[in-house]
Amino acid sequence: MKIAAITEDGKTISQHFGRAPYYLVATIEDGKIVNREMREKLGHTQFQEEEGHHHHQSGGDGHGFGHSAEKRHHRMSEAIKDCQAVLCRGMGRGAYENLIARGIRPVITDIPQIEDAVLAYVSGTIEDHVEKLH
Repeated sequence: MKIAAITEDGKTISQHFGRAPYYLVATIEDGKIVNREMREKLGHTQFQEEEGHHHHQSGGDGHGFGHSAEKRHHRMSEAIKDCQAVLCRGMGRGAYENLIARGIRPVITDIPQIEDAVLAYVSGTIEDHVEKLH
């Protein structure tokens, strides 16, 4: 099983899915982390230069909905299409729903350390704080 976490430093989980520059992908075997891999992640910084991008575009259902937002979220998650879940500390509802549609479970956690959060996910004790969606 592979679990991704959004990060800036490879150790802590970033506050916002759209702004994080990297994923740390942890490979789990027998309940233990056996490999860690840093992957570049597209985000708001790269999309700002694209024509028609509006950071807080919404379509009435909340932040991050609409055709262009769906395309951006799809591109953001392409690097982790082999992962079962992605851990973050905040994200927009559109990104959250897009990940679910791709078969990747988004989890908004209050655990700051990647290793602790990954192990909590594996043990089934992690809480998904969906109240932090925006």
